[in-house]
Amino acid sequence: MRMRTIEISVGGFVLAGIVALIFLAVQVSGVNTGGASQTYEITARFDDVAGLRERAKVSMAGVTVGRVRSIEVDMSWGDAVVTMEIAGEPGNLAADTGAKILTEGILGARYIGLSPGGDEETLAAGDEITETQGALVLENLIGDFLTNMGKS
Repeated sequence: MRMRTIEISVGGFVLAGIVALIFLAVQVSGVNTGGASQTYEITARFDDVAGLRERAKVSMAGVTVGRVRSIEVDMSWGDAVVTMEIAGEPGNLAADTGAKILTEGILGARYIGLSPGGDEETLAAGDEITETQGALVLENLIGDFLTNMGKS
């Protein structure tokens, strides 16, 4: 009888661990498990989106306000076109809002940081953010530094 109680306890412990791992995986992946909230899409063009992934967060003042929906290349201009899904109703971002690709920590994931503008007009669904700054790629900085050192 005592052996059966130990087996059931170990089974419950293993099951709780599996449930905890599934919960953690869902939280880290950025999958929206909540109810359907109203969102709208805006786009931005970047010269470099190195490391940015779909479902990456879009934040403003440190608060997540949306997610990256898709990343495509405009072959005619050579730019990356990023489509973002912003929570809330259209009209909560000024028309001169800026967007830049940032990194969480030193080796963290890439995300888009929005900086609010002061324009009276607002971005509507489908509008494009024109003030953008691409990703800062460490390899490019090191290469430029070494190249400039060789010229001196």
